[in-house]
Amino acid sequence: MRQRDAPAHAPARARRREPRGAGVRVAVTGAGGLLGAAVLDDLQAHGHVALALPRAAADVTDHDALRAAIVPFRPDWVFHLAAFTRVDACESDPDRAFLVNGLGARNAALVAAAAGAAVLAVSTDYVFDGRASRPWREHDPAAPLGVYGRSKWAGEQAVREVHPRHVVVRTAWLFGRGGPNFVDTILARARAGQPLAVVGDQRGAPTWTRHLAQALRLLAERAQFGTYHCTSAGECTWHELAEYALARAGIAAPVERITTERLGRPAPRPAYSVLDGGWCAHVTGRAMPHWKDAVDAHLAEIGAAAPAPGKDPS
Repeated sequence: MRQRDAPAHAPARARRREPRGAGVRVAVTGAGGLLGAAVLDDLQAHGHVALALPRAAADVTDHDALRAAIVPFRPDWVFHLAAFTRVDACESDPDRAFLVNGLGARNAALVAAAAGAAVLAVSTDYVFDGRASRPWREHDPAAPLGVYGRSKWAGEQAVREVHPRHVVVRTAWLFGRGGPNFVDTILARARAGQPLAVVGDQRGAPTWTRHLAQALRLLAERAQFGTYHCTSAGECTWHELAEYALARAGIAAPVERITTERLGRPAPRPAYSVLDGGWCAHVTGRAMPHWKDAVDAHLAEIGAAAPAPGKDPS
């Protein structure tokens, strides 16, 4: 790994090292979540040492407890994945949303600085209002519509404020193995014969957690600090995603296309959540795969892909 001096305004202990390459030590908050499982797998597969910190092991809202859990590990990076992501629940419990997503991110960055580590914090497309005609870029002004987006934006700002050696990664529409997600839910409901009605007026880029985990690792290995957008290539609606996943799983089930208004959820949703991932691809040297390829890979991993024509399904 090449040495690189920390900025002059970094905390004194933050000058210890600038990690790159193999053998990096990474503390991972939110390790028990959907993204956390993929991140741990990817880090360990590439020779890094990961400290898994699920919610039971480290409460990100408790600075002292988080510090006690992380500092003795002497990490090179803190990957802050812990978040309160239930959008509608955030709307009804804003105090918890800002405590976990705002203060939690601040605590993670402060503890990273105290440990001499850099911090990588995962954020969301919900920091934007969805009123765009082209993919959102990193420098576009934030204008969150609801509590979830505002709390995540507060977390972003806190990370930037307290730790100069930060990476903030905005992503969207995650699915993968290890937790509830839209793709698996649609398949389960279809198999159970339940009626399917899915919104067709929100656009985004469905992103496989394994692909995102690879990108996060590469960003840490490159150690180029700043804000990045990282989602699958391409875009679709939730309705189009549902139809594609069902078709690729070999499940014949009708999917009614409905509007966001008809769905009637408490929290507002951005209508256009497509993020421009060009800068992330430039820095990592790897463009994210198309969302259809991501869905195919996920279905293959969970054993839900339909057999190819002419092949024995056994």
